[in-house]
Amino acid sequence: MSDEILTLKELAEYLKLTEKTAYRLAAEGKLPGFKVGGSWRFKRTDLDQWIENQKYHTDKLS
Repeated sequence: MSDEILTLKELAEYLKLTEKTAYRLAAEGKLPGFKVGGSWRFKRTDLDQWIENQKYHTDKLS
């Protein structure tokens, strides 16, 4: 497992979102992230788990 830390820009690229959308989702607590000196940071392992949970939640609704 990688404990790589992503910036907001890298997160947006990773999830194929705009930076504005990624920021909004993080600020609303919908993405697993934390702030360092006022800037958002995201652990890749947390994001991968979040993606898996989203897939499970979506499949469950189908």
